[in-house]
Amino acid sequence: MLKSHKAVAAGAACVLAGAALYGAGAAGAGQSTANSTREPYNIGLLVKDIDTYYGTTTDAAGVYQASPDSPYAKDLAKIDAAAKSYIDKAAREDHRRGKKPAVVFDIDDTLLLSLDYEKRYNYTYNATTWNDYVDRADRPAVFGSPELVRYAASKGVEVFYNSGLSESQRAGAVENLKKVGADVNLDTAHMFLKDKANPPAYLSDCATPATWTCTTVQYKSGTRGHIEHDLGYDIIANFGDQYSDLDGGNADRTYKLPNPTYFVS
Repeated sequence: MLKSHKAVAAGAACVLAGAALYGAGAAGAGQSTANSTREPYNIGLLVKDIDTYYGTTTDAAGVYQASPDSPYAKDLAKIDAAAKSYIDKAAREDHRRGKKPAVVFDIDDTLLLSLDYEKRYNYTYNATTWNDYVDRADRPAVFGSPELVRYAASKGVEVFYNSGLSESQRAGAVENLKKVGADVNLDTAHMFLKDKANPPAYLSDCATPATWTCTTVQYKSGTRGHIEHDLGYDIIANFGDQYSDLDGGNADRTYKLPNPTYFVS
């Protein structure tokens, strides 16, 4: 998530000083902004709907977990099944044509589930608490995602990661991905994180060592462009929980994973 411009949209928010932080209207599928022309959905009801969708429970340690038989898990299973079928066919076609197939995964709420953080901090974002949470490296996997990573690799597809996490959070992300079984290509050549102090040359249109102005779409699509045009891969599939993970091209097919707790433009 650092998803540095994290904004609550399809999620709930807490109330401070008598005012709701949640904006006017919830962002639905395909929306880039919330709807401000009508009364927003009731926060209390929205929290209940989110918990029902995830099948939210707490484990023995008091950590919020999603249920493996929840609507959320069932939606993910459908996406994973379709993705595996497509990856198999697309990889074989690329290999036949002498191309180098690749897949790209976002990390937060695409591979690692942040439900416990969202619940614990009332669907708000704080850089310090989020950094501590990432560094603990104990998030559970998004159901089916580590298996999908390994499946792609088994088909001779190069796996890359394209995340809004910062370079300083690399160690925690790598450790966590290893723990959940997504232990494929977790090196600096395959895992792209935000490095605002030393941005790569392929982002020069929006990032220099002195100034970072890249939007999420610019950063992520620019990174995919680097993978395709500079490294010579054909990105057959791109996976993310936000539309901003997927917009901007440089991928043959995109897969939007469900995330009703926050929205990143």
